[in-house]
Amino acid sequence: MKTCLIVDDSSVIRKVARRILESLDLQIVEAEDGEKALELCKRGLPDGVLLDWNMPVMDGYDFLRNLRQMHRGGEPKVVFCTTEHDVAHIARALHAGADDYIMKPFDRDIVTAKFQQVGLV
Repeated sequence: MKTCLIVDDSSVIRKVARRILESLDLQIVEAEDGEKALELCKRGLPDGVLLDWNMPVMDGYDFLRNLRQMHRGGEPKVVFCTTEHDVAHIARALHAGADDYIMKPFDRDIVTAKFQQVGLV
């Protein structure tokens, strides 16, 4: 079973995302900020990451840059999940190594489609 790390400071978003992703047969791990997520990745890389942009301690962009510098850190598929709707943010995320992005609010169909596109389901 593939694993997905959900990184978001909102427990509500993590809960909704967990329900959707578990229904797609993914095993879920959660972190409320980029620093905690990075620690989890050091213990074992997930197959995928659903990543919020704006978080305390370490934001999603800094987490992604650190992840991609780790040994095998280019392997997890990373889907940014953000309220940032401008093209500059999206381009910055993709340039840093994100595989795709989802705009909040999201629903099951959007998450399923994006995770299929990046090859996680």
